Amino acid sequence: MKNIIVGQSGGPTAVINASLYGVITEGKRYPDLVGCVYGMHNGIEGFLKDDYENLSETLSDSDLELLKHTPAAYLGSCRYKLPEDLSSPFYPTLFEKLEALNIGYFLYIGGNDSMDTVSKLSRYADKHNSSIRFIGIPKTIDNDLVLTDHTPGYGSAAKYVASTVREICWMPLSIRHRL
Repeated sequence: MKNIIVGQSGGPTAVINASLYGVITEGKRYPDLVGCVYGMHNGIEGFLKDDYENLSETLSDSDLELLKHTPAAYLGSCRYKLPEDLSSPFYPTLFEKLEALNIGYFLYIGGNDSMDTVSKLSRYADKHNSSIRFIGIPKTIDNDLVLTDHTPGYGSAAKYVASTVREICWMPLSIRHRL
């Protein structure tokens, strides 16, 4: 039985916590395969400082239901770029920390830089025969992830922009001229 670790990275969106909700609830659905779900505070940067929590224990079912509809980033976020050089001493240190927690699945919610993190960790794991699986959960308001039709976060951002434009367009002409 292996554990899951999940982090949030990049800018918060209206849906980033819904993705976190999905990771936690799916992990709980498979108690024969998943021991617990850890959450990294402030992404991989927090994890490197041993700042994480066991979400399986700290969040009740009612907390999870609230999380599903709460905007922002429950775990906090970061914009930490991993070294390009996969032979950097950074990587063995990180993998030792993951192995100490018996991590089998590393999930990272975010945009381009977050997916870059997942790619680097996955390549390092492959090169060193690690059994840890690295999974990127797309979340970006830019909708610019390669080979992704649309991402969570894009719809809520588009709706906000459309609503704002509609409100401006329907503003009485006398008010628009004063702006």
